[in-house]
Amino acid sequence: MPRDASAYLVDIIEACDSIESILAGVDLDAYVASREKRSAVEREFIIIGETTARLRDVAPELYDRMSHGHLAIGMRNVLTHDYVSVDHESLYDTAIEDAPHVKQECLDLLVEL
Repeated sequence: MPRDASAYLVDIIEACDSIESILAGVDLDAYVASREKRSAVEREFIIIGETTARLRDVAPELYDRMSHGHLAIGMRNVLTHDYVSVDHESLYDTAIEDAPHVKQECLDLLVEL
């Protein structure tokens, strides 16, 4: 039985929180040098992408309001299936710049539910 939309939104919010925690005080050079940090951030982005895909299935009207939904799913696919092509600098930038925006969108959607 599928979970409800609010559970998926919470999963995305928690993954964004985790990315923020992992990268607290970590600059790009430290991120690139740390396989553990890269792996942890990549795992959280995989969760965001997979959860977004499931949200698309159970609540397409919410998914349609996510400005980065299709990008999150695409990133998940790259991280899962084409991991050798991952650009660590771009992923770091996405974590710093875009994850807070995704989190806020999901918080706003959650409040509406």
